[in-house]
Amino acid sequence: MKKYLILHNIRSVYNVGAIFRTADAIGIARIYLTGYTPSPLDRFGRPRNDFAKAALGAEKTIAWESQKIPVSLIKKLKKEGFLIVGVEQDRQAIDYKKFKVPKKTAVLLGNEVKGVSPALRKNCDCLIEIPMKGKKESLNVSVAAGVVLYQLFDK
Repeated sequence: MKKYLILHNIRSVYNVGAIFRTADAIGIARIYLTGYTPSPLDRFGRPRNDFAKAALGAEKTIAWESQKIPVSLIKKLKKEGFLIVGVEQDRQAIDYKKFKVPKKTAVLLGNEVKGVSPALRKNCDCLIEIPMKGKKESLNVSVAAGVVLYQLFDK
């Protein structure tokens, strides 16, 4: 099973680092950082201490790459046989516990406030959501990543 992650326009280096740590723990093969999502390296190619603190070394054990434009990446992955699964609250979304994971899956997570944009949702093959039972409408993106990744891939 090939498991990839696409992180689009996530602004917090700490959220991205935490997601790297969880992705390593569950066996994600590659993480794509798109838009303005921070990478483990600063603009001069040096390791970022703040990233390393949150990722605890996972940035060294998991393959990753940065790409500004997510749509071209998504098209490429679809040609390679990946199903693109967006994590977002949407009328079209299904409960994440009911989703059947195919052999090649790329999970897309979006911005902390705006989530996965409507334009990117249209490029997803499927949308899944975590039902909210309290008064808050969403989880922190790194927490949502942990919940979804373990549900989908810890089998």
